[in-house]
Amino acid sequence: QVQPVESGGGLVQAGGSLRLSCTTPEHAYIPYFMAWFRQPPGKEREFLSAINSDGRTVYYSRSVKGRFTISSADTKNSVVYLQMNNLQPDDTAVYYCAATLSRSLADERRESSYDYWGQGTQVTVSS
Repeated sequence: QVQPVESGGGLVQAGGSLRLSCTTPEHAYIPYFMAWFRQPPGKEREFLSAINSDGRTVYYSRSVKGRFTISSADTKNSVVYLQMNNLQPDDTAVYYCAATLSRSLADERRESSYDYWGQGTQVTVSS
């Protein structure tokens, strides 16, 4: 298995928090960049955030900056987290983790920038 695996999704009330985790397969590869995307019902998948392995380069979309925080457990990006605060019903979506071995990203928001994708984890926010 080479795909990263997401966990931590679930049902939460508006204003609540969740922390998603993304685990890369041990010994398969060391991703340089890891990212989170989401796909709301009936909409296209959108970029949320990305982080490199030393944590010094971090990107956020405008829609989540200030509410969501990406972090990595170590310099190998073996586990990457997405802390999501003040969740709202519009945050309801399937959340995906993505990984790339590339040390530079032409555009962190593009799906084609990433080599490996997880299966996704459902986040549902009730009003």
